[in-house]
Amino acid sequence: MTDAGVLVRGVDGSGSDCVEVALEHGADPRAVLADAGWEVVSLVSIGRQPGGEIELDFRVRRRRAHAAAAPVAPRVEVSAAEAAGAVRKQRVAAYAVVRSERGLLLTEFSARTARPGTWGLPGGGVEPGEEPDQAVVREVWEESGQHIRLEEPLDVLSQHWVGRAPDGLVEDFHAVRLVYRAWVEEPTDPVVHDVGGTTESAAWVEEHELAGLPVSPWVGALLAEPAR
Repeated sequence: MTDAGVLVRGVDGSGSDCVEVALEHGADPRAVLADAGWEVVSLVSIGRQPGGEIELDFRVRRRRAHAAAAPVAPRVEVSAAEAAGAVRKQRVAAYAVVRSERGLLLTEFSARTARPGTWGLPGGGVEPGEEPDQAVVREVWEESGQHIRLEEPLDVLSQHWVGRAPDGLVEDFHAVRLVYRAWVEEPTDPVVHDVGGTTESAAWVEEHELAGLPVSPWVGALLAEPAR
C-alpha cells in the first residue's frame, strides 16, 4: 500500500469541488468519478494533502446519463489457487515523458524486473511523504542523470493484475502511474546512477525509432495518443 492512500477530486469549470473520494485498491480514477456521475474533462493537478494523501484533481462535468461504470476485473497471470492467496499491493509511481533537442528519453528495464530488455519511461515509486513532482525529478536523475524541467501533469493511469513479482511473491497488484511532461535544457549522455536497481540503461531516441523498440505496452499506448 501507499503510505497514506490516494484521493480523487473532481472540480467544475469554476473551480468548485464536485466530488471527493478515496481510490480503492484496483480502481481507476476515471471510473470512480463516473460512478459518482461525473465525466473527466482533463487532469488539473497532482499533489499531496497535508494529511499525507496523494491528491489527483480532475476537471469534470456532469454525465448526461448517469450509470455506474462496469468494473474491470484484474488480469490474472497465475493459477486460481495462487491468486486466492495473493498479497495486496498498491504502488503509486511518478513518471515523465522527457524530451530535449536530442529526442525522447527512455529507460531499459533490468533483470531485476519482470520484463528485462523492455523500454519504458524514466520514473519510479513515490516515497512516503514525498511530493509526486519531487519524486519524478529524483527518479529521472537516478535513472538517467538528466536534470528536468517539469511542465505539467499529463495523465494518471491505473492498472490491476494478479501475478508473480520478480522475487516470486504472488501479488494482487494495483499500479497507479502519475505521468508528467518534462523538458531538458542541456541534455547529456544518459548515465544510470541507481546501479543495481530496476534500470539497466537509458538513452535518447528519436520518435520514429519507437516502432523498432520493445516498448512497455502502457508506455507505447500513452505515446501513441495525440498531443493534448
